[in-house]
Amino acid sequence: MTPREGYPSDLSDDRWELIEPVLTAWRTRQRQNALGFGRPPVHDLRRLMDAILYVDRTGVPWRCLPHGFPPHQTVYGYFAQWQRDGVFTQLTGLLRRLVREAGGRSGESSACVLDSQTIKTSANVPRSGQGTDAGRRVIGRERHLGCDTLGLLLTVLVTAADVSDTAAGVTLLSRIAAAHPRVTKAWVDAGYRTTAIDHGAGLGIDVQPVARPPGRRGFVIIPRRWTIEGSIGWLMRHRRLARDDETHPHRSEALIHLAMIDLMTRRLTGETTQNWRGT
Repeated sequence: MTPREGYPSDLSDDRWELIEPVLTAWRTRQRQNALGFGRPPVHDLRRLMDAILYVDRTGVPWRCLPHGFPPHQTVYGYFAQWQRDGVFTQLTGLLRRLVREAGGRSGESSACVLDSQTIKTSANVPRSGQGTDAGRRVIGRERHLGCDTLGLLLTVLVTAADVSDTAAGVTLLSRIAAAHPRVTKAWVDAGYRTTAIDHGAGLGIDVQPVARPPGRRGFVIIPRRWTIEGSIGWLMRHRRLARDDETHPHRSEALIHLAMIDLMTRRLTGETTQNWRGT
């Protein structure tokens, strides 16, 4: 087979080295679970991951994958299976620890920041999965993020846009407390009400709202919260996340994990994260 020309979204050798052990271990478990009766794997794991990152970075529909990649049904099948098996969550956790340790920090954070982003949806999203964000006047979905103090993803929840920050915050805090027991502090905006604050206290997390400076309008850098605002900006470098095209919200969450995996592998290898502006 003639090797295809690479795309800017493809994994470099150094980036592939970071994630290859997790995917290889997953494939080994799959074959073991098949008790030796499963078909030998046909498609290369690296090419499959390149195809998934291509969709995340460029925003094309799965059916529009270039012919140099495996069939789109196969690529989406692996994407869905990796999401169900928690592979993307595992990679996010592994890479986050490596980034933190490379910066001279503990592998696990002791504090986090919560925030949300309302995003419009495409026709692929059923009406029952959408809602109206009255404050932002947007019909769509809402991404609720929990990040560490470096802006690296701890957890994400995608809901209809009419789900309040408080209700989603309760779920985020529960997930963070279960997966990251060292976290004892959370900074949030004023949209997180008493219910979330009390819930955090019951989990041993001090939830502290950080308000905008009084009388200030327009863009203002708010202490503590600016880190997660930067995280949301990083996500927007992936065109698939500029609008929510996923029928199922858990698939949207997987694409957000992918964007963070892309970011953290580049950060660890010193590679520039491409910006689409001017291209």
